[in-house]
Amino acid sequence: MSVEHEEKRRLRRDLLEVRRALPADVVAARGAALARRVRELDELRAVSADSPPTVAAYVSIGGEPDTRALIDGLRAAGVRVLLPVLLPDNDLDWAVYEGPDHLVPAGWGLHEPDGPRLMPEAVTQADVVLLPGLAVDRTGLRLGRGGGSYDRVLARLERAGGRTSLVVLVYDDEVVDAVPAEPHDRRVHAAVTPSGVHRFRH
Repeated sequence: MSVEHEEKRRLRRDLLEVRRALPADVVAARGAALARRVRELDELRAVSADSPPTVAAYVSIGGEPDTRALIDGLRAAGVRVLLPVLLPDNDLDWAVYEGPDHLVPAGWGLHEPDGPRLMPEAVTQADVVLLPGLAVDRTGLRLGRGGGSYDRVLARLERAGGRTSLVVLVYDDEVVDAVPAEPHDRRVHAAVTPSGVHRFRH
């Protein structure tokens, strides 16, 4: 096990402990602020009925920044929202979000859309991919939970060669100076926190 891998484990543990201590009302309030900030993204400002943007998002769990208001707000604004479906090998399939009544419980405390599966490659249709993360550094390097699902998503997007904007959703104090890097890690273009949008140059 590399030094960087072990450093990631320690950092994940510490960050998750802080998140677990957050009261539910704080998580909800920060989620509402996050939803407003995501709508400030230049990539989503011009929503056209003829060509609505597609956003790949996710349903938050636990102490993650709450995305319920976010995905509902995007859908109400005419954005096509894709949500992930966890596959047995930890890869992600996708389905269109049709509203909260169309979310069903899945393993690991997740909620997934109940609509038709679009295949893992559907994420390459997205104009913006909103990624979960535990932290992001000032170069755009994202620290995930370590399951590898979004590493596969990012690799798939890179192979597709598109111009998808990669945006991680974190709390303000989770934008840090540096996170440990491993060869497979890929940088994101921006982070959205409850207080604003942070762009990265790379």
